[in-house]
Amino acid sequence: MYAILGITGKVGGATARTLLANGQRVRAILRDDRKAAEWAAQGAEVAIADWHDRATLIAAFSGVEGVFVMLPPNFAPLPDFPEARAQLSVLHDALAAAAPPRFVALSSVGAHRPRGLGLITQSHLLEQALGSLPIASALLRAAWFMENTQWDIAPAREHGEIPSFLTPLDRAIPMIATDDIGAVAARTLQQRWSGRRVLELSGPQACSPNDLAAALAQGLDRSVTATVVPRETWQDLFVQQGMPTQQTGARIEMLDGFNSGWITFEHAAHTETVTTTTTLQTALAPLLAT
Repeated sequence: MYAILGITGKVGGATARTLLANGQRVRAILRDDRKAAEWAAQGAEVAIADWHDRATLIAAFSGVEGVFVMLPPNFAPLPDFPEARAQLSVLHDALAAAAPPRFVALSSVGAHRPRGLGLITQSHLLEQALGSLPIASALLRAAWFMENTQWDIAPAREHGEIPSFLTPLDRAIPMIATDDIGAVAARTLQQRWSGRRVLELSGPQACSPNDLAAALAQGLDRSVTATVVPRETWQDLFVQQGMPTQQTGARIEMLDGFNSGWITFEHAAHTETVTTTTTLQTALAPLLAT
């Protein structure tokens, strides 16, 4: 049996579905029972556990062959990431106490960097916090999610234009479909190894904002172009979207890191490169359908 944290999210859900499709037993870790019936109907065992409760997480992580872990998404963290630090303390202690044979953790491209990461600092902290555990571990440093393009569908459909915080418009960065991350996580959980592994995950080709616009144009059957959002307007835009002013810095720093080329894969001797197969057009198809 494999315990899956974050199962209601895209990557955690894809990991669980892949395991179930492979005939493996899954323990769905949920914060409450509102979605219990959904996962039980798919054949999963349900465990109710809170991200901040060591005791319930220890129980959820116990008696399994492996655990998939991640931090809950937080796009507007407080300065110095106190939320992530508190959650990682609980997660570290729960894994140490339950001592599963192995765990796979969702990390991010660039997480090896100690600074200049913005939101990805949370993945760096995860790697640091869990790296001392005497448990076989695999860190999945995933590229930019293709599904982030979902926020561009409405302006593309309505105005034929997508605003881009990534610049220049013709500069491609690694991207990946979340279902592919889940497939790699499921496959890795079923493997046997010792020590610490680092897997760097990206899709079949890097994509630029212009590529995103072209994919949306194809899917929507209309002309779509990408336009640069001036950096000096970012903070005001994020505040207008509901983000507190003092909590915009991490998002801005992350975007600066991608645009400068600072946030990239480590490509070191100890890292494993994994190239997945889902194309941008394929990943966008279900999003465009809805």
